[in-house]
Amino acid sequence: MNKARLIVITGPTASGKTRRAVDVARSVGGEIVSADSRQLYRGMDLGTGKDIDEYGEIPYHMIDIAPAGARLNLYTFLRDANAAIDDIAGRGKMPILCGGTGMYVEAVVNGLALPEVPENPELRQSLAGRTLAQLTEILSSMKQLHNVTDVDSCKRAIRAIEIATYYKEHPEAAVACKPRPRPDTLIIGVNIDRDSRRERITRRLKERLDNGMIDEVKGLIDSGVSPDDLIYYGLEYKYLTLHVTGRLSRDEMFTGLETAIHQFAKRQMTWFRGMERRGLHINWIDWNIGTDEFVDRVKELAGL
Repeated sequence: MNKARLIVITGPTASGKTRRAVDVARSVGGEIVSADSRQLYRGMDLGTGKDIDEYGEIPYHMIDIAPAGARLNLYTFLRDANAAIDDIAGRGKMPILCGGTGMYVEAVVNGLALPEVPENPELRQSLAGRTLAQLTEILSSMKQLHNVTDVDSCKRAIRAIEIATYYKEHPEAAVACKPRPRPDTLIIGVNIDRDSRRERITRRLKERLDNGMIDEVKGLIDSGVSPDDLIYYGLEYKYLTLHVTGRLSRDEMFTGLETAIHQFAKRQMTWFRGMERRGLHINWIDWNIGTDEFVDRVKELAGL
């Protein structure tokens, strides 16, 4: 590969991606672009593991760009993340995409392009009053459902039908969206064994609870974010909200959340293996090697 134009550092939760990305950025003169679907939202700090203090003097992007309670989509992420990457490169710095949301990482690397689909008031009117099951059936007749978040609410299902209808009526838009993979992209995966990952997940969960994660959720609700909107984000915000609103005891919350995070990490690894099957090469580097050794290995692979 030629000298890398984009470095990606990914891996499952609790693998230490952020610290590794910061170390690499500090060595190569880089800036970090987050590829985490929940770190986009302001006020959601402990629950998303932003670890802002780890960045130090390293500039970061795609963190705290929307209010808690908002629901940004892949189109919005790609638009803003690609703009950040191009801006960083244009200033002679190395963009470093860091995060564990595999769909976001893969979309950026593959150069997925999504047009901005306008609202269709007539279609929305015709779908108003349909149940989620009915909307799901309509959408599944139009396309294969890969992303379950398309049908996690009536509002999102109607939007997905709106988009699918737009592509059907404007086939030229689908052609224009043909992916254009980013050239000279180096993908680094932080490789952590299952037992270490599980231990770190549990330890980190306890630390975040001790540091005030429950109070963070209470504060978000007190600020006007609805419990249902927080539950939508899943994992920490789902279980903590259920606890804060009296539907789970603290022990039930902890046990259920711990299990859910372990399952989430397994799904992340499944996605990364799928990326490799789909032709993307991930260079796996052990999570527990020394800082200098990790950075030197990345620089060697990046041709720096």
